[in-house]
Amino acid sequence: QVQLVESGGGLVQPGGSLRLSCAASGRIFSINAMNWYRQGPGKQRELVAVITSVGTTNYADSVKGRFTISRDNSKNTVYLQMNSLKPEDTAVYYCNAESKTTYYSSPKPYWGQGTQVTVSS
Repeated sequence: QVQLVESGGGLVQPGGSLRLSCAASGRIFSINAMNWYRQGPGKQRELVAVITSVGTTNYADSVKGRFTISRDNSKNTVYLQMNSLKPEDTAVYYCNAESKTTYYSSPKPYWGQGTQVTVSS
């Protein structure tokens, strides 16, 4: 099937920056939208940013102007550049992608294992 592997999380001070990456591999025919979600302590998982296969983006209000999502279709990779980080951005960040494994198959959602982002002084 399809595997998603995130990287780039860590500990950063408020106001700092991090760049997350998520690489898709396996039996990939095509990838539609690629998304970043996050789940903070005691909170529900929430959608952070979306990028379609043609590069259209959308963001949660809480991260607009601070986070930028991008993708490299040649590498099946999506990125999340996070600037001006705040303590409330602390969460496990998950990559999600909707992918087809063959021409005839229906697109299915796949998830990465998550990467921890901690914003603290």
